Amino acid sequence: MTGTPGREDAGPVQSVDRAVAILEILARDGEAGVIEVARELDVHKSTASRLLAALDRRELVTQNTARGKFRLGTGIVRLAGAAGRTLDLVQESRPVCRTLAREVGETVNLVILSGRDALYLDQVAGPAALSPHNWAGKRIPLHATSDGKVLLAHLSEAELAGCLMPPLRRFTDRTITTLDELSPVLAEVRRRGFATAVDELEAGLTAIAAPVRNADGHVAASISASGPSFRIPADRIGQVADSVRRAAAEVSRRLGWPGSGNSVSLGT
Repeated sequence: MTGTPGREDAGPVQSVDRAVAILEILARDGEAGVIEVARELDVHKSTASRLLAALDRRELVTQNTARGKFRLGTGIVRLAGAAGRTLDLVQESRPVCRTLAREVGETVNLVILSGRDALYLDQVAGPAALSPHNWAGKRIPLHATSDGKVLLAHLSEAELAGCLMPPLRRFTDRTITTLDELSPVLAEVRRRGFATAVDELEAGLTAIAAPVRNADGHVAASISASGPSFRIPADRIGQVADSVRRAAAEVSRRLGWPGSGNSVSLGT
């Protein structure tokens, strides 16, 4: 027995740190038993056993029944695949977003669905955006943004119900706050191929977004251009929407979706 029993279960943060350390040990050594893990972590073997069991339930490790040792599980591959897809999305979209930002002169964002929020992955500032708010890494409620509307519009009814939990938060006097109001808006997004949000998240802010599809044709993200409403008045929305749709189609093409027949080459 190694370590001190009184040190085990020292708190959730330490448990997470130890669990990650176990994954690093298995990545380095290929496999390890409970006693080996306990010795390296300097914990009681019962603590190591509980941590390994928790990782096993998530399929992050798996036990060789004949040898009794643990190795990395298929859950690691699943997580790595998801991370890889996100990195691919950012990498493939960045040059296109730069070109779009130069073309429309406004701030361009790349956004994905994350739980009940729109997660802003990447941002490129256009020449007219002197001091843009940095949305990268931020989570924003779906119903109040053009990106969120794009992502919501392509969910199943069950997924949609899981993402929208009334009452919907009001940000301005133009924010849509009921599902009855939102439903026809999402239908219009599907019909037109883009979404708008005018003074809905912030007074004086207009945004236009279009869907990005992966190789299977599923909507994996959205791309938006946003700026002050006085720079994107009603009579300019159609022009900006065309540019955003072309950019989204080009990123979709780069991700392997063959349906982007009207895409043009943007970026390098």
